[in-house]
This record gives sequence, structure tokens and C-alpha cells, in this order.
Amino acid sequence: MAGVEDYSLPNRYAVQIVPTNGFTSLLTFFSSASMAFLIVFSIAMSTAADRLAQSWSASLANSATLRVAAPLVDIESQTEAALNVLSSTKGIASFRLLKVEEQQALLEPWFGPNVPIDNLPMPRLIVIEENEGGYDRVGLKLRLAAEVPSAVLDDHTRWREPLVKAAYRIWFLGWLSTCLVLCIVVSMIILVTRAGLLSNRKVIEVLRLVGATDQYIAGAFVRKFAFRAFFGSTLGAVVASMALFLLPSKVDQNATLIGLRLEGLEWSWLIIIPVFFFILTFFAARISSLKILKSLS
Repeated sequence: MAGVEDYSLPNRYAVQIVPTNGFTSLLTFFSSASMAFLIVFSIAMSTAADRLAQSWSASLANSATLRVAAPLVDIESQTEAALNVLSSTKGIASFRLLKVEEQQALLEPWFGPNVPIDNLPMPRLIVIEENEGGYDRVGLKLRLAAEVPSAVLDDHTRWREPLVKAAYRIWFLGWLSTCLVLCIVVSMIILVTRAGLLSNRKVIEVLRLVGATDQYIAGAFVRKFAFRAFFGSTLGAVVASMALFLLPSKVDQNATLIGLRLEGLEWSWLIIIPVFFFILTFFAARISSLKILKSLS
């Protein structure tokens, strides 16, 4: 009876009764590493998209552009009239007429560095920055229509909303991908646990003969899979973090993946993910192992 009582509760030697070799251990390790790698990149994509949406919203929300497109003989007078209207409009913090060099820089990505801007009928562009209270857009448009007919006010609404929506959709898809990966992890753990228990049926029968309970046997297998998942997910998270460091930084303005990395406290995900994998694997494996052991009795 004393032997039965010893086997009724898990102890630090319980995991030693489970064979350490076999495809189930390797499958748990490498699957956890791969899934953790994907989760880190999904989270990095989500957080980067969230930062991008906030940046776009903040940078475009308080700015506007006034375009003065008049005949060459009237362009100077119309521009001066537009500047006078802006100077007397409440809610505008500052405004600035773009120089020819700045307009050429805006056209350079499309037409190249040597744009003959002097030979083009270029409009005058005025960049507007509003204060916290903002200005009356409708009133300003009506006033411009009366005093500067050639002026067109663009408050960036048609540009801001689609960009912000697209960024938030990427954020949603990133977290959706993370949830799908976690579902795959749970499914993988259930299959691995079933395969591990069935492949060690003889060991289970011997343990039962000496008085081991299903809780004791399940604990031995569960801890084995949980630690394999923990070490595998740790490896995957570390490799993913190294891959994120290799991506272009914000200094490289010609890069297309700028900002796709973790920042500040977001790096704590590298610790949270292995711990979460351990907990998720532990409970998923325990629930499935107890059901499987019950069916084997």
C-alpha cells in the first residue's frame, strides 16, 4: 500500500519514467520553435501596423494642403491672396509656401531627380498646420472660393482614412494569425500526447501494475511535453528576435520594411511566449492525456 501511495502523486522523478527518445519529443520541440517564430513575427507585424496607423493619423489629422492652380499671369497674386486668407483664419497654427526645390523633391519619386519643373505649369502649394482647436474647414473653403477661386483645400481626409483602415486591418490580421497559430499548437499537442501515450502503452501497463494512478502517469508525460514546448518556443523566439534585428532600421529611408520590429516593452513578448507555451501545453496535454488514459483502461 505504501507503494501505491507514493505513485498516487507526481514527484520530481515522475518524468524519468517516460522514454526521452522518440519522434514525439522532437516533434514537440521543433513544432513549438516554429510556431513561436511565427507568433513573434505576427506580433511584430501587428505592433508595427498599430504604430504606423497612429503615426499616419497623427501626422495627417492636424495638417492640410492648399493648392493654388492659376494661370501664370495670376499665380503670384492668387498665391498672395491665399496667404492673406490663411493669416486671418482662426485655428491655423502655421502655414508655409513650399519652395520650388521642395516641390521638385515631391515629384522626384515619379519623374526622377532631374524634373524640368521650370517648364511645367506647377501650382503653388501651401502647407497648413492647425492648432488643437482646429479651424472651420467649411468656412475656409467658402472664403477661398470667394476670394481665391483657383485655390483648392485638401485636408487629407481622403488620404488619411484609407491608410489608417489598411493599417488597422493589418493589425487585426496579425493577431488573427497569432490566434490561428495557437490553435495549431493546441491541436499539435493533443496529437503528440496521443501518439506518445499510445507508443508507450507497455510502460503505462507496467506503471498501473505497480499502483500508479492515471493522474501520476499523465503528470509524467505532460511535464515532458511542457518542457519540450518551453525550450522549443524559447529557441524560436530568440531566432525570431535575431531575424527582426536584421531587418532595415529607420535610418535606411529606402527600405520597405521600416519599423517591423519590437520596441520598448514589446520585447517582453520574448519572455511571455515561452511561458505561455509551457502553460498552454501543460493544460492541453493533461486534459487530452487523462481522456486517452481513461480509454486505455
